[in-house]
Amino acid sequence: MAQAPVTNPDLAHVREAIGRVFIGHPEVVDRLLCCLLARGHILIEDVPGVGKTLLATALARSLDCTFSRVQLTPDLLPADILGVAIYQRDSGEFRFKPGPIFANVVLADEINRTSPRTQAALLEAMSDGCVSIDGTTHRLDAPFMLVATDNPYEFEGTFPLPENQLDRFLMRISVGYPSTEEEIRVLELRPAHTTLKDLRPVLSKAQILALQVQTDQVRLDRTISNYIIAFAQATRNSPELSLGLSPRGSLALAQAARATAVLANRDYVIPEDVTANIIAVCAHRVFARGHGETDRTATARILTAIQSTIPAPL
Repeated sequence: MAQAPVTNPDLAHVREAIGRVFIGHPEVVDRLLCCLLARGHILIEDVPGVGKTLLATALARSLDCTFSRVQLTPDLLPADILGVAIYQRDSGEFRFKPGPIFANVVLADEINRTSPRTQAALLEAMSDGCVSIDGTTHRLDAPFMLVATDNPYEFEGTFPLPENQLDRFLMRISVGYPSTEEEIRVLELRPAHTTLKDLRPVLSKAQILALQVQTDQVRLDRTISNYIIAFAQATRNSPELSLGLSPRGSLALAQAARATAVLANRDYVIPEDVTANIIAVCAHRVFARGHGETDRTATARILTAIQSTIPAPL
């Protein structure tokens, strides 16, 4: 389901900047911006070579924020991401050396290739915006957004993300292949080697924080809240689902709807803001019964059918 057009002037500039590098799929860029506004994290799940890493890098370069990239591997340890306390011989004390998680935008590349122990080390940062090392809690600088990628078709040497890890991502999306015209433009421009290096920030950190506060203040009418709850309860009662949408999922759907309203330069949520985010926000939080279809295909089909049975508020 498509989101409303991006008419917020500040965010339209970011969308345009990313579009100079990431050719095609503007709806994917909108999902990324939606997560940024909602203080959420995003999992981009697709085959190699469709621009997942390029998309995250373009977002970071369009924002006046710090950026780090972590290439996740089976032998990576939690300390390699979070940081470590190093003994200083001159002072006789331990000094904390921050890891790459201490950035505003963090790209966790191929997250399903690292061990469950290292995957779990990201939970506190994603949930609470902080990291605990040796009994000391270190706050992450706001804004903080984790953009993770994985390849769902590579099974050897990978570790599927557990349910509690998936639940920390506001959205799970796929990019897909470009159209013929878009792929021709990619061949002609080679954006990863040309336009990416010339990309400059178009949105400051202060502007991002202000937009996030603005998102929190978007009005969610009681009828919209009832609509979200009715949908969540329908997933819990569906005989086709073994696990329905949790209250955390309802909160995530409401916050994504608020962010979608801000993208459209509105200060109130409409039903379309909710329905536009149902698959991206909810499909990885519920589980389909049976094995006739892949999880993503089955859950998308079931959620769409459930949503169609619930009357939208006028």
